[in-house]
Amino acid sequence: MKLKWTEHKDLAIKRNESINHEEYLDYMTFKKNDRTLYTEIFGPLIGLKEEWEKQGATEAELDFSAFEFRSPKKHSIGVNTGCCAPAGKILEDTGEHTITIDGLGRRMKLIKGYATIPLPETFPVKNMDDWLKVKHFYEFNEDRVSGKWLENAKNARDNGFALQVSIPGGFDTPRQLFGEEMICYAVYDYPEVIHDILKTCAETSLKVFEIITSKIDLDILFVHEDMAGKSGPLWGPNSIEEFIKPYYLSCWNFLKEHGTRVFDQDSDGNMNPVIDIFLECGVNCMHPMEPAANMDIVKIRKKYGNRLAFYGGIDKHVLKRSKDEIVSELEYKVPAMVKSGGCVLALDHRIPNGIPLENYKFYLKTLKDIISREENLLK
Repeated sequence: MKLKWTEHKDLAIKRNESINHEEYLDYMTFKKNDRTLYTEIFGPLIGLKEEWEKQGATEAELDFSAFEFRSPKKHSIGVNTGCCAPAGKILEDTGEHTITIDGLGRRMKLIKGYATIPLPETFPVKNMDDWLKVKHFYEFNEDRVSGKWLENAKNARDNGFALQVSIPGGFDTPRQLFGEEMICYAVYDYPEVIHDILKTCAETSLKVFEIITSKIDLDILFVHEDMAGKSGPLWGPNSIEEFIKPYYLSCWNFLKEHGTRVFDQDSDGNMNPVIDIFLECGVNCMHPMEPAANMDIVKIRKKYGNRLAFYGGIDKHVLKRSKDEIVSELEYKVPAMVKSGGCVLALDHRIPNGIPLENYKFYLKTLKDIISREENLLK
């Protein structure tokens, strides 16, 4: 199939966000449960839009503006708490792939037609000396808080948007520097390097937050980790206790004192073995809750109650199967979430290829019908 939509921006979707920040924050902190929220988190994988176009999808269906969601209005503050390395350069560009060297010196490879984000083939840090060579990219400078971020944030707040700020991942940042295999050894071989990486990230983030909170309140703290696979996380509770907990709490405690209410962690995979320790770290919301990795939102809600909100949780793979199986998936999960609140129902990641447009539309209609039925039962 000849692909028309191949870049990351081509896969962006329009959610018609309509839920204002007060309703969203009350819902996600279990203060109110007036109506169940639902959304699409990420959108399609490469190739799905072409499939749907062949099946007769309209332009509005391809960009998702045709679909009705109860999606929260969120605005990410335009500041930088993470890596400030310069842009990279292209080394090789073929019909199959693009190879670049990024600002950290990593060799990056993008496989065209299959991915929109390049993956590293080399990593810059093997010891403390290597880290010190790139540390300045993570230290604070005034350029991190520049431009029209405040004007844009005030405009977003006036229009009902929740204001969100991010910190670099406590696992993801060292992983980007050491590599996935080495970061698992580094907790034993180079703990002092990991501590210094996260101490630097904390100091930079707190300086940024001090500037922001002196001018406007924040609602959501977001962190991207992607630290787990189907069988479990790459760091266990002990490593999280030692390295991530002090880092997370330094950032979260500061923002919480300034009125921030949601600490949202993004990680795929099976996070069950580390949910408890991350709750101790201040996290009170997780996504995308992948059922294929044993992240069953009904069981997790029963175990943790209102200590943990989440969004996602609906098995995307079920949409490739029969309509009866789609109904079964939704009948199992939706009623419990309608009753409890604190869950924005959604597919658990990008929509895979091979899902018929008809099945996606059936899923959304059935989801809304069950929500409506259950909400009426609670009245």
